[in-house]
Amino acid sequence: MTIVNPLDIAPIQGSVSEAEWQARVDLAACYRLCDRYGMSDMIYTHITTRVPDAPDQFLINPNGMLFSEITASSLLKVNIEGEVLYRPQTPYGLHPAGFTIHSSIYRARPDAKAVMHTHTVAGMAVSALKCGLLPLTQTATRFYGRIAYHDFRGPERDPAERESLARSIGARNYCILKNHGLLTIGDSVAEAFIAMWGMERACQAQLQAMACNTELEMPSDEVVAKSCAMYDPPNSRRYGPLEWPGLLRQVDRTDPDFRN
Repeated sequence: MTIVNPLDIAPIQGSVSEAEWQARVDLAACYRLCDRYGMSDMIYTHITTRVPDAPDQFLINPNGMLFSEITASSLLKVNIEGEVLYRPQTPYGLHPAGFTIHSSIYRARPDAKAVMHTHTVAGMAVSALKCGLLPLTQTATRFYGRIAYHDFRGPERDPAERESLARSIGARNYCILKNHGLLTIGDSVAEAFIAMWGMERACQAQLQAMACNTELEMPSDEVVAKSCAMYDPPNSRRYGPLEWPGLLRQVDRTDPDFRN
């Protein structure tokens, strides 16, 4: 296989719409941030976003590039039937499991603009616990009661799994894929990333608390209900828009080539 330097991929900004280019920039930044914050899995797992002016299409990483290498021009563009509409001059194509998971959500959820899926150690560990994510911390109550759970049936490579996954998720924006990992859905790349960051932290905190071999301080049902309700709209702001500009500035300082 020919080794391709992602910085050698010809920039395509001039050949796509302004809306698509911005989506590409945001998604490439999200891949870099996922790697920076310890949520990547080499070339595995995927983050996607719907093409704003072509809602039956979405952008996804090529199967073979590290998250730290992803650039705006290197992202594949595919439709929800699996046809690759744009692929840079690389030997890297579309990952079947990545397509299955993400296309299932875009087909079933017209409101979904971005989807993020991870295989972090903490996420996989909690996905293997019968109790799932517990309301042990304030951060966890942001997600508790709002999480869908999907049973593991092996790697998600069979297109027939799309309907099953979509049914499991329903209208929820957070999902624990049992024995597998975490998944978030957002109205934007920013929203999906910030949600994943929060879920990941909640999983990490739960595992560390459970590992201490002492009784857990579980909040009362009344306190859990009160805390969860405070994250309901309109009680809580929408996560993502406030955090994202600072995160973009961070990527610009350290990895400005993501905009290529």
